[in-house]
Amino acid sequence: MRIVLRKVTKTPLDFEVSSDDITFKGYLEYHSAKLILLKAKINGTLQKSCDICAEDFNLEVNEDVEFFINDGIFEDDDSTLLDVVESLDGNVDIEELLHSEIELIKSDYHSCGNCKNLDE
Repeated sequence: MRIVLRKVTKTPLDFEVSSDDITFKGYLEYHSAKLILLKAKINGTLQKSCDICAEDFNLEVNEDVEFFINDGIFEDDDSTLLDVVESLDGNVDIEELLHSEIELIKSDYHSCGNCKNLDE
């Protein structure tokens, strides 16, 4: 699902995409200048290998996601710390954002239920 950034207004533009057992649902809203606010929730289940025993397990995902999308290269004049994704073609691909967020979740340290019980 590709969205043209210049069509995003102050009225939230809802979206929902899925990949396997994961759903990415939220909205885009004009914030200021070339910044578009994305607020969403990622829910579902991912297949992941345990970082301790290497056994595959289902990882329950329930994450809130919030960042800005900039139409062009982002220049931070006020030295404000913002989480910004740059769009160089004036569009945003929601599926690509979902896949990036999934990879970020997978890169975290996760252990299966058996290994968690051993730690306790």
